[in-house]
Amino acid sequence: MANKSSIFDMIGPVMIGPSSSHTAGVVRIARAAIRVLGGKPQKALVTFYNSFARTYEGHGSDKAIIGGLMDFKTDDPRIKNALDIAEESGFEYKFRSIANSSIHHPNTIKLNLTLGERTVEVVGESLGGGIINISEVDGFVANFSAKDHTLIIKAEDVSGAIAFISSVIAQEKTNIATMSVSRKGKNDRACHVIEMDSGINKITLEYLKSLPWIKELIYIPDIDL
Repeated sequence: MANKSSIFDMIGPVMIGPSSSHTAGVVRIARAAIRVLGGKPQKALVTFYNSFARTYEGHGSDKAIIGGLMDFKTDDPRIKNALDIAEESGFEYKFRSIANSSIHHPNTIKLNLTLGERTVEVVGESLGGGIINISEVDGFVANFSAKDHTLIIKAEDVSGAIAFISSVIAQEKTNIATMSVSRKGKNDRACHVIEMDSGINKITLEYLKSLPWIKELIYIPDIDL
């Protein structure tokens, strides 16, 4: 791949740049996305929207997103060489830019990731100061920050599901910070996104996974750990 200069070529290993939206926030979007995927991707299609589409090379967002997809933390000195490291490791990725999308936040990235036979689509927004919002997961509205412990549950749209899931979590003495549910249609698949103040035991996660009406469960601890 061609050698591209960016802000990272002019600074030390600490993750700083012209804007934390273009650096730390981008890394955190990627680290959240690979936890949705369940591991580091083998292939990635990265779509930059609006402001990101116009500035991702010069501001180092290209290196930040690839570094995050390789699970580098925001202060990892390898980020400035992330594109070279990805090429050496055989990680396949492609960048795409859409500069004028009225339906997306100015700093939006869509990630289409592949690991083996598993594929996911994650849309994230970098809000400034390293704060992010994961707005969509596989076409479902998500809206979680990834700074808390997060459960994503895809399930059949059955009566009482919200109350049941909440009661199971309550048995863990874990406080629910936010909970949202979206669905693509009445009696269609629903996606529950639950942000919690603390973690949840593995046995409880396995119990929820075992329920026949729960089709997929993803648990994302604090991504900065």
